[in-house]
Amino acid sequence: MTQDQGMTGFNILLNAALNKSTAFTEEERDRLKLRGLLPASVGSQATQIERVLENLRRKDSDIERYIALMALMGRNERLFYRTLMDHIDEFMPIVYTPTVGQACREFAHIFRQPRGFYITPQDRGRIRSILDNWPTDDVRVIVVTDGQRILGLGDLGANGMGIPIGKLSLYVACAGIQPNQCLPVMLDVGTNNKELREDSLYLGVRRERLEGDAYDELIEEFVMAVQDKFPRALIQFEDFLTPNAYRLLNAYRDRVLCFNDDIQGTASVALAGVYASTRISGIDFSDLTIMFLGAGSAATGIADLMVEAFKDKGMSEEQARRRLWFVDINGLVVKSRDDLAEHNLPYAHDHKPLSFAQAVKEIKPHVLIGATGAPGAFTQDIVASMAKINERPVIFALSNPTSRAECTAEQAYIWSKGRVIFSSGSPFAPVTLNGKTYAPGQGNNAYIFPGIGLGAVICEAKHICEDMFLAAAKKLAEQVTQEDLKKGSVYPPLNAIRNASLEIAKAVAQVAYDQGLANAPRPQALEQAIADYMYDPYY
Repeated sequence: MTQDQGMTGFNILLNAALNKSTAFTEEERDRLKLRGLLPASVGSQATQIERVLENLRRKDSDIERYIALMALMGRNERLFYRTLMDHIDEFMPIVYTPTVGQACREFAHIFRQPRGFYITPQDRGRIRSILDNWPTDDVRVIVVTDGQRILGLGDLGANGMGIPIGKLSLYVACAGIQPNQCLPVMLDVGTNNKELREDSLYLGVRRERLEGDAYDELIEEFVMAVQDKFPRALIQFEDFLTPNAYRLLNAYRDRVLCFNDDIQGTASVALAGVYASTRISGIDFSDLTIMFLGAGSAATGIADLMVEAFKDKGMSEEQARRRLWFVDINGLVVKSRDDLAEHNLPYAHDHKPLSFAQAVKEIKPHVLIGATGAPGAFTQDIVASMAKINERPVIFALSNPTSRAECTAEQAYIWSKGRVIFSSGSPFAPVTLNGKTYAPGQGNNAYIFPGIGLGAVICEAKHICEDMFLAAAKKLAEQVTQEDLKKGSVYPPLNAIRNASLEIAKAVAQVAYDQGLANAPRPQALEQAIADYMYDPYY
């Protein structure tokens, strides 16, 4: 809706997409019947941002800043996004990880305004019809969760709606997806979290989780309803329990436009970081041995994409898998074990069982990647072992939020005597050691998924293929400058994320066009077409 479609007066001030509040000009106040509804002073958006920053920075906690930012989104959408874009370093950790983890835990207690779309088992048989209740018809990106595995926090049920809301705010801020083309969805199928079910303020369905065929049938109805109502929409599956995450991805990846960010987005951003790390370590990617602590969807997704990356270097699939080792709660993943999930079997090597510490010393990995949700799993002995094996050990502590990281940046630098190439899933402050300051980059999926979505939207992709994530990882690694590497970062600064998303979108769209996966015709100037589409919140 635009201002020339007839909306005037107080209705404009109540419409977050149209409201400019005190920035409406004198002419607009007369034309739109706003005279008398606003204070006399006509301000600029820059002045409004100054006011927003003053108010946010005097809050006592990040959760209060989160609440204030969500309220701003609800009353002045463009001001919210410009504030987020112009101060992405400061506020991405508020609207997303790590603060979004606390926001999800407390979601029912800090709830102010409905946002997003909720589907419950009671909606079985009518999901397509209730989608008509959504106010826009041209949805292009959907982020959907069932709340069962929120970050590293477990089953948060309907409280998990904070994740789709946060992810879509980053789609807009980091890649310029139009806000009115975004749809957060909560599949509220209950929760096995008894404490939540007994919370008098809990907003979700108060029952144990729907499972089995009934669960699958609800998902199928939702996905098919989306195909009918929003046929150009990309579906991003988010924070599903590992078995469901893999099963749903395998069921739908070749049927509809979809991907799983925990599996594929995490894989792409981690691969990009490993690519960039080789420019510091001097070890060719083809020569790397990589070990994962944790064998869930995130770690296995990274390994699956790394297999493709090794194959891209000329290896066979068998040779590629021999470069990748897993350790889970029961030790090294080996063929003799009888407790492995199906997605772990391709990485079960013919080797004697070992503990994590033994495996590091015997396998001698160049790269250690944590995706466990187990804080402190990278102990001083583990980091010291990595530093003994490697001149420049690569250690990625990717678990979110910050409280769940396998080790802190400070621990990694101190225990390795400053030689580590470190990255984490949530942000850590710079570390000064022996007169040198290290500013490790954050291996945040926000570097990848917005660009993937933007590329898919521009070319109207039919499917999302693995080559798109491989192309995205290469493109992100290319954005890392020598100056970034000198600071210890294997990712570009967050204030460059919008340009990185544009480059990734271009690479993704090119893969789609080259592989016949695009419905839209290839524009003569692809980069310009992408830039022209991207949302601009300035007024």
